[in-house]
Amino acid sequence: MKTEERYRFVIEYFKSHHPNAETELKYNTPFELLVAVILSAQCTDKRVNMVTPGLFSRFPDAESLSAASVEEVFSYIRSISYPNNKAKHLVGMANMLISDFNGLVPEKVAELEKLPGVGRKTANVIASVVFNQPAMAVDTHVFRVSARLGLTRMARNPKQAEEQLVKNFPKELIAVAHHWLILHGRYICKARKPECAGCGLKHMCNFYLRAQKKSLKIAAFKQNKT
Repeated sequence: MKTEERYRFVIEYFKSHHPNAETELKYNTPFELLVAVILSAQCTDKRVNMVTPGLFSRFPDAESLSAASVEEVFSYIRSISYPNNKAKHLVGMANMLISDFNGLVPEKVAELEKLPGVGRKTANVIASVVFNQPAMAVDTHVFRVSARLGLTRMARNPKQAEEQLVKNFPKELIAVAHHWLILHGRYICKARKPECAGCGLKHMCNFYLRAQKKSLKIAAFKQNKT
């Protein structure tokens, strides 16, 4: 299957099955989403959503968070992975928003990446979700699913995967395509035990087809031995 056909098949499938895919992080403002995405690194969205209501109530904006101590922020996020580092990042991020961006979350990926605790993935999430820019955030789910489906080829790192995905998805679909891939990886195309039986994309999935061929070879080998 050619690359163009593969992308077209994937797009039609997700348009039909998950047309309104969106982030599972709960937020009301760009600032809240930025905080939530920073907290979500190597942590589940479910856990983040349990923590953020209290955190947002105490620190609803960059001004209030910038005036906080790292110790106080830590007390709200102690159940999150790497709470010490993330508490420092959140306070530093808020201070930079105040000093460099008038307390507002910047739109450009390059500016977002300057903020403490914000890498390229986080910056792309904010740019696409908040500002509807054609930015593709590649986390472990997106990286895995896109490779298995053959949407990326020989991508050795998230940046290379991002470049291939942005090149091949129509510009107007890049933002939602991120959510298609991440949710598919979270609930169907899992890392250790993918639920291939219930996947509507298995018939064009390189990972599934290789697994099927391997199973047939093993079965044939066992039959020949008997």
